[in-house]
Amino acid sequence: MEWIAAHNLTGLVIGISTFLIIGLFHPLVIKAEYYLGTRSWWLFLVLGLMGIVASVSCSQVIWSTLFGVVAFSSFWSIMEVFEQEKRVKKGWFPRNPKRRYPWDVD
Repeated sequence: MEWIAAHNLTGLVIGISTFLIIGLFHPLVIKAEYYLGTRSWWLFLVLGLMGIVASVSCSQVIWSTLFGVVAFSSFWSIMEVFEQEKRVKKGWFPRNPKRRYPWDVD
């Protein structure tokens, strides 16, 4: 960590890591909706709350920032899980044949 600070690379490390974290959450939302449906929202809530606790508890700027990015990416994913269900209903993403959807008629 000292090498990063000595070469003034903190911003680049945070920027690249944020990009990768957000990129990771896109497929996580898709998979969570596919396998668990919208009830997966609470997993993102728990992950977000854990990220906040980790961010506040960490004294290093880089790690504290990255935990915060994970936390708020998780909170954003709660909304995205519900949006993903709408995208599945429109046929933009595959539906899980082993699951019932709210719009299925008996």
